[in-house]
Amino acid sequence: MKKFLVAVIVFAIAAGCATAKPKRDKPAKTNPDKIASDIPQPDRVIVYKTIGDAELDLHIFNPPAHKPGDKTPAIVLFYGGGWKGANMTQFYRQSKYLASRGMVAICPRYRTESKYKTTPKECVKDGKSAIRWIRTHAKELGINPNMLAAGGGSAGGHVAAATGTLTGFNEEGEDLSVSSIPNALVLFNPVFDNSPEGYGHDRVKGYGKEFSPMENINKNTPPTIVLLGSRDKHLSVERAEIYKQRMEDLGLRCDLHIYEGQKHGFFNLQKGGEEYFRETVIEVDKFLTSLGYLTGKPTLKKTLDAIAAVKTGSRNGFDDVPKETVTIESAKVIAEDNE
Repeated sequence: MKKFLVAVIVFAIAAGCATAKPKRDKPAKTNPDKIASDIPQPDRVIVYKTIGDAELDLHIFNPPAHKPGDKTPAIVLFYGGGWKGANMTQFYRQSKYLASRGMVAICPRYRTESKYKTTPKECVKDGKSAIRWIRTHAKELGINPNMLAAGGGSAGGHVAAATGTLTGFNEEGEDLSVSSIPNALVLFNPVFDNSPEGYGHDRVKGYGKEFSPMENINKNTPPTIVLLGSRDKHLSVERAEIYKQRMEDLGLRCDLHIYEGQKHGFFNLQKGGEEYFRETVIEVDKFLTSLGYLTGKPTLKKTLDAIAAVKTGSRNGFDDVPKETVTIESAKVIAEDNE
């Protein structure tokens, strides 16, 4: 009986110019209750920073058989929320998939206005603190401190981009000899332009220029992938293309993927549906593979196809996969590669 080894998600690499994805029919709505029930949970939660009454933690997803002392590539994924709100689980699915592919994936909590009454400055300070803490504790976390990517969506994308571009906004008292610059950036519709033509200019008056990653790209900015909908109201395609050009003018890599007709947040499963969730993850997978963080081909499509086959009863070679064990977030569906 043929079996399949199925895991979860994947990424693609753009070379030279921006890659435009064709516009398609509007994706079918996804049941929010089903989405909530399928959210995976982290393997470990560790506090990385205590400041005032705020206790900030890291939600960590480890690869199979991972242990302290390993030197595994890692990625830090910051949730969005306009520097105001927070959804700690936003990148849990992507993290579980990347862990199944062999990376350590980490979702940090950082201070936002709604809960902590902070400004956008503190978001970046916490982002930099998280990178530094992870690097300092790389051995106990089992990661390679020199293969540490950062990413995020919307304001979380800004935080990630800020760690890779801004020289200021460091927490007082931290060891600045530990670099807060990640080795790669994975940005989902990031609000990295804070000029009057971008996002949040009115909220960062007085420090907007030094706060905007777009105005602070430099020779140390790491290789970057940007995934953006053509109808995003917070970052226009034109401004994203300028960002890409500024990086390339310095001899830096910036892969820009444009998804025609898609709005802000389209990469989220509950907003853009399975199709765009899948496509963006596959692009990220390919990007990280090109940098040596992952090996082999993305596994997400095969996983989702297997799940669909089992759940619809069509089976198609998946007869020995127990139906009751197959869920959207199955990270280890036993199967055999039939290629």
